[in-house]
Amino acid sequence: MSSLTAIFGNSEVKSQDSDKLMELYWNRAELKKEFAGMRKEQFRLKDVIKDQEGAKARLQQKLDHLEDLLVDPQLAHNVIVFYQLRGLGRKCERKVAKFAEQLKQQREKKRHNSVLADFNAGLQKEAGGIKIQLVEKRDEVLHLEDQLQSEQRRLASMSGFKRFFGGRSAMRLIDDLASQLEIAAQDEQVLKEALDEIKNRRPPDHQGLEIPAKRSINLMIIAFAQQLYLHFSASGIAELIKESTEKSVGAINYGTRYECDQLLDRLHKSVESMEQSTEFVDVLQKRAAMLGEIAKFPGNNDAVPVPGTVSTLFQIDSNGVVRQSDANIVGENYWGISKIFSR
Repeated sequence: MSSLTAIFGNSEVKSQDSDKLMELYWNRAELKKEFAGMRKEQFRLKDVIKDQEGAKARLQQKLDHLEDLLVDPQLAHNVIVFYQLRGLGRKCERKVAKFAEQLKQQREKKRHNSVLADFNAGLQKEAGGIKIQLVEKRDEVLHLEDQLQSEQRRLASMSGFKRFFGGRSAMRLIDDLASQLEIAAQDEQVLKEALDEIKNRRPPDHQGLEIPAKRSINLMIIAFAQQLYLHFSASGIAELIKESTEKSVGAINYGTRYECDQLLDRLHKSVESMEQSTEFVDVLQKRAAMLGEIAKFPGNNDAVPVPGTVSTLFQIDSNGVVRQSDANIVGENYWGISKIFSR
């Protein structure tokens, strides 16, 4: 045997060596895979750093440009006007977004309350039907119990002669009543469980708004955006506000320092009067209704109207007189309206 081992080797030792080689092979493969992943992550991080450095450089260019503008006494007042207008534009965006969110919440709450009311009404109707059946079944159970007890007493009161001739039929009647009572009791239990299931039933999950509701909200949003446009157009600054959100500082010349001061004065007065204006809900609803008459939508499942179909600006005065002009609030994305719509 020792001679065979010397010639062919120990199979157990060879198996252990083979397992170790396989383990080393797989460890090497895993290391290569992990190394490849690390290289990929390294390249990704280098790209991130490169992008950040580029963004930093662009930001520094903007800061340098802004500093040059502020240093120049002929341009510094233009910078102030530009950022005042841009700030007002963002404020208007927030107002429209807040208005839209409030509308959406109101409609969702109204829909939720309606769904919940229908759900509760359905539960009450269903539970009412079961309660009627339960009362009837309870009467049936009590009636059967009375009959069963009466027959049991009658059987117990039978004398030997009567029990001999009438005992079997009395026992069959008692067994039949007991079977009916058992079935009736089971039916009663089923009705009780059904009633408990109805009481424990949870209302349906919150459902999103349907297309007609979303369209109604969006028309009110457009009506509100038109209101802001009309308000600032009266001071001649609506287009200037929008322009400041699309161009960079220094790209617009608002004139001399005196002209800039005059523009700032109009701007501040317009903002003040905007904050004080609150009684225009009826106007918004009337304008939204008129927009709804002319609005066209791309498809049956679309909630945002085609911009060109709602480009009519409806100006409604305190006497209810309506004047129309052209202003494509949606198409030109005034107040960032495109990202505010309910979709």
